[in-house]
Amino acid sequence: MRFNLTICTVLFSAFQAFAQNSPVVIPLETTQNALVLQADKDNYLGIIYFGKKLGQPTEYQQIPAQSRQRDGNAGTYNSAYTPAGSWNVSEPAIQVTQGDGNKSLDLVYVSHKTVKENDNVSLTSVVLKDPVYPVEVTLHYKIYAQENVVEQWSVISNNGKAPLTLQKYASANLYFTGKDFYLTHYNGTWAKEMNPEEEHLTAGIRVLDSKLGTRANLFQPPSFMLSMDKPATETSGKVLLGTLAWSGNFRMDFEVDSYHNLRLIAGINNYASEYPVSGNQEFKTPAFIYTFSENGKGEASRNLHNWARKYRILDGEGSRLTLLNNWEATYFDFNEEKLSGLFKDGKKLGVDLFLLDDGWFANKYPRNNDQAGLGDWQENIKKLPHGIGYLVKEAKNAGIKFGIWVEPEMVNPKSELYEKHPDWVIKQPQRPEHYMRNQLPLDLSNPEVQNFVYGILDKLFTENPEIAYIKWDCNAITFNAYSAYLEKSKQKQSQLYVDYVKGLYKVLEKLRAKYPKVPMMLCSGGGGRVDYEALKYFTEFWPSDNTDPLERIFMQWEYSYFFPAITQSAHVTDWGKQPSKFRTDVAMMGKLGYDIVVSHLDEKDLQFSQQAVSTYNAIKDVVWHGDLYRLVDPKENDFSSLMFTTKNKERAVLFSYLTGNRNGDGSEIAFRLEGLDPAKKYKVRELNLYPGTKTAIKEDQVYSGEFLMTAGFNPVVSARRTSVIIEISAVQ
Repeated sequence: MRFNLTICTVLFSAFQAFAQNSPVVIPLETTQNALVLQADKDNYLGIIYFGKKLGQPTEYQQIPAQSRQRDGNAGTYNSAYTPAGSWNVSEPAIQVTQGDGNKSLDLVYVSHKTVKENDNVSLTSVVLKDPVYPVEVTLHYKIYAQENVVEQWSVISNNGKAPLTLQKYASANLYFTGKDFYLTHYNGTWAKEMNPEEEHLTAGIRVLDSKLGTRANLFQPPSFMLSMDKPATETSGKVLLGTLAWSGNFRMDFEVDSYHNLRLIAGINNYASEYPVSGNQEFKTPAFIYTFSENGKGEASRNLHNWARKYRILDGEGSRLTLLNNWEATYFDFNEEKLSGLFKDGKKLGVDLFLLDDGWFANKYPRNNDQAGLGDWQENIKKLPHGIGYLVKEAKNAGIKFGIWVEPEMVNPKSELYEKHPDWVIKQPQRPEHYMRNQLPLDLSNPEVQNFVYGILDKLFTENPEIAYIKWDCNAITFNAYSAYLEKSKQKQSQLYVDYVKGLYKVLEKLRAKYPKVPMMLCSGGGGRVDYEALKYFTEFWPSDNTDPLERIFMQWEYSYFFPAITQSAHVTDWGKQPSKFRTDVAMMGKLGYDIVVSHLDEKDLQFSQQAVSTYNAIKDVVWHGDLYRLVDPKENDFSSLMFTTKNKERAVLFSYLTGNRNGDGSEIAFRLEGLDPAKKYKVRELNLYPGTKTAIKEDQVYSGEFLMTAGFNPVVSARRTSVIIEISAVQ
């Protein structure tokens, strides 16, 4: 027995020695992919692998031994969260000034833990600490296994008494090994959103950022695609889709290092935003959300859609209301009688809801144009002598629900609110005011302003509990950033950009706690504010004020990589030169709405529009909750085609549009469909035909899924058939 005990003691001691010398390896795995962290012999945490999941997790720790890329002069390229001011000289994820003025930070691994929320979702937390100063950083990785999505953020803790100042505080720091990287990012401005550009990343740092404050996405959204080795296609190639869940200034650094590998750092823009963290306090960054696929952009976007509908978008797996908006019918010029007529038009059209847009409020400075009244949220007694409650009842009597537009974060200088509370307005006290759409943002870092903004919505709902929809707009960016509240409360002006967004979220959280289910559109003069933190509180967003259907084909195509169709509000309007069928067919590939004068429609257009609403009601579940396959890219062809397929592959809807105008443009030959079951049999049927026209499709033909996905199908898009919607249904 003594001999056996001695052997056991020796073996246990050997195991302890091995455990102490063996590096800590942390595999973060989805069903298909893995991000692997490792603490080295000095407890510095690095990323040793990103890519396809290995069958044997124990093999991850063998990966570093395969590399000869070691350069002590460069610090640690593959750091999981790169600090500044010590021995790392690459672009940092975190940069601080310590309480004693020292600007250095070093971070070593301390511990990690994983908590499973359910069979699909787990949260891994990794604790890093500075060996000298009382600074702790916890990296959080929330894994959605089936969706192959990772949500990553950091929490920076000041465990000392002296204040800590954050100069940079990223949400995520990733590292990819490879030979070539191709970045697809987006640019634009009002009515020209989501223009894609793809570039080959070369040595140095490529920065995507916004410094606009409120309407932060106006020129560039916080979303991108990153292809590895070669540009990815819809169906092939390694690609990461990334987006920051933050409704303010953002920054993303793409640094190609001396070995041609890529470092990615994403988070809040640190521009003019030094942020203090008091003793024993912490700062939580927003989430950076990403998905990776080795099978192209299509699979990656479906990953993100499945995650978003299930876990992030308010009522993402639910339904939506089809609406008629009065904006292009009346602009600011309306009264109760005119609106009552529009309620009846909406009922005649067959929609669920009437939305009253801008112009219903303010009396001293009536809101008859965009130059006055914003901030004075009382009904205009000249236009609406009986108030909003009367309109809600009139809409109900007409058989339709009622919704309303607000822009609660903003103020016109010509308003009672501005006269009473100039200290609530973001503006430099010693400089001329600079306006966008004749307005300025209110200071949401101020709790009084937060209460005011919440009170606007709360009053509307309290007095009119049957309001069924809110359109929340935000039309100005932040010029002359300055907060009288921060100055008075002896806080730093550099907190404003961050605290504004925090204040906005406080309002929305409070609003949703009391009114959890009312649908709300996230609008910001078009696509000026579209992100997954805001979409916790909103059911949909407004992609652009540009509703020209030809332009919308391109915009909605690009938005669709990051956001599912159920979130994209798409309205039929009078923009563009296309016929009503084309305009309607384009809107039907999103969340359908109307902004037209129904009474001006001729007999056939009215008949078609009524039929279209009915058709949309029959297919909307497929569009909203189905898998999206982009088939023919409008940027590369003279027509466009995409399809939505149910999860069980029993039903699909194919949308095709002519985008060229040369003679002979269109679908001359078949193209391959995707997402069907090759063993199933399918029939096709054309939907949404204009009255008096006939289909060019053989509707009595039965096709195998294999045929449709191999030989292909031609919807016959041409100058005579500029938009075509096809329903594909499985048959026994």
